[in-house]
Amino acid sequence: MSQKKLVKQLMKKLDKLESDREKLIDKLAKALDKLEKKEVTKKPPVKKTAVKKTPVKKAPVKKAAAKKTTARKAPAKKTSASPPASPSSAA
Repeated sequence: MSQKKLVKQLMKKLDKLESDREKLIDKLAKALDKLEKKEVTKKPPVKKTAVKKTPVKKAPVKKAAAKKTTARKAPAKKTSASPPASPSSAA
């Protein structure tokens, strides 16, 4: 056989092997997806261990002393008893 024919045959075999490899990878991926879906839907029951719970002690809450504010009245405005100055007397 000539070298060209041998090379062509080897290339065909290589292509076939590559396609077979890709098919196997796809099958494995699908199988893994199925397994993952089964694991997600079928979660094993969580084993409950007897854990002794200690009562939680709450720190005493200190109430802030209420500030006593003395009610202060606003100083009353002083009003003059005399009538306002007329504009003519100011000039």
